[in-house]
Amino acid sequence: MRRILAAALAALLAVPAIPAFAQSPELIFRRSTVFRLLSPNDKLATYGIDDPEVEGVACHFTVPEKGGWAGAFGFAEQLSEVSLACRQIGPIRITGRSSQGDVVFREGRSFFFKRVQIVRGCDARRNVLVYMIYSDKLIDGSPQNSTSTVPIMPWGQQTEVVRCGDFIS
Repeated sequence: MRRILAAALAALLAVPAIPAFAQSPELIFRRSTVFRLLSPNDKLATYGIDDPEVEGVACHFTVPEKGGWAGAFGFAEQLSEVSLACRQIGPIRITGRSSQGDVVFREGRSFFFKRVQIVRGCDARRNVLVYMIYSDKLIDGSPQNSTSTVPIMPWGQQTEVVRCGDFIS
């Protein structure tokens, strides 16, 4: 048992530090999915977030939130199912250089070992930004994910279009 705890602690310490993001996701709405008589209901929560390095792109994602008393106090193991939709909401401007799979957003989903992440990439041939959301567990991993694409298009009177391949390698 001590070896298992030592291995878990070592793995936790080996996880890279979570970068500071310019914003927290904005709660758009919640919808109850499981009624519980004496404790909070299970819910689906939809959040919105702007890409901190790509102006003109917004993403919305939905995650389940466990109810009950464990969920109310933050001790419930949250489910891994996630969904994602990203869209161009204005002229796109990429504010820095980044790599394929750079983290746009990361949030813990359980007391210690699970988190949800949104990462960004570029399909340079098609000039499309590609976003993927996934839930990961420190020990087991998780296959639950969702992908959304944002073709970079002219906006309003804009005639020149940014090429994502010039900024994301």
